[in-house]
Amino acid sequence: MIEQRIVGNDTIEREEMSNLIDKFITARDVKESSKTTYRKCLKQFMTWIAGMRTVNPTRETILHYKSHIEEKGLTALTLSNYIGAVRQFFEWLEEENIYPNVAKGIKGAKKPRGFRKDTFTIEQVKALFSSADRNTLKGKRDYAILNLLVRTGLRTIEVAGANFDDIRQEAGESILWVKDKGSDSKDDFVLLMSETMGAIMEYLNARGKIKEKAPLFASLSNRNNGGRLTTKSVSRVVKEHLREVGIVSGRLTAHSLRHTFATLALRGGAHIVQVKEAMGHRSIDTTMIYAHLLDRIKNGAERYINI
Repeated sequence: MIEQRIVGNDTIEREEMSNLIDKFITARDVKESSKTTYRKCLKQFMTWIAGMRTVNPTRETILHYKSHIEEKGLTALTLSNYIGAVRQFFEWLEEENIYPNVAKGIKGAKKPRGFRKDTFTIEQVKALFSSADRNTLKGKRDYAILNLLVRTGLRTIEVAGANFDDIRQEAGESILWVKDKGSDSKDDFVLLMSETMGAIMEYLNARGKIKEKAPLFASLSNRNNGGRLTTKSVSRVVKEHLREVGIVSGRLTAHSLRHTFATLALRGGAHIVQVKEAMGHRSIDTTMIYAHLLDRIKNGAERYINI
């Protein structure tokens, strides 16, 4: 609850925080999925506030809450989401002359340097490819998915959301239009080189007649046969083949194939800007992490120790 409080020259009667949260979320110009995240994060804060019987949150209240969620052992990203939602909520309250922005300047969790996932070696990638039985429809599908992930750096959600008619021809090359992270439409694309396109066509030819708007990769399960694979399904495909080649590690997952793409592209001579464009990074700084890591490994001072 937030009780009567003066902000500038305005006053309000005590109002339920849940109502304020509803107004705040309604005012956000973001996708519904983002609104759901805001609601989840702020509900957590509201529950904690109620448990602490706090009616006049202060900066110390927010810092106390931050310490509370840090003790839960959540990831840095999740912690930042929780704190970010609270920070934006109080920023909005002040803009609306409802309550002072007591969360101003409160920082989220510090992100760890580098990546949370490792990259695959070329030998491991080849083993993954070989683990798919291309004599079966499932094997052809899985082989096409693995190739697409490794050779384009797509996210699993982009692979799951791809349709048959998203494959186009531009300037004599095959491309796949995808919905970039944070976008509402498919306004970005990846190149489908001969190895990638060949694997996809082998799968599509075996699959038979396909409607234009049909999912590019279809489920083979009894309950969803022919339906769209979910993001989790794509991750399970990768996990299944990782197990088959004896790779069992929480740091090597489907998302690791995206990191592997960037690493292999840079090693192969791609310019950092080319990799940035392919991966859809908003900032070159994100892509530079890969370049810095490779440079550090290649030119490490440890190589000069001669005992």
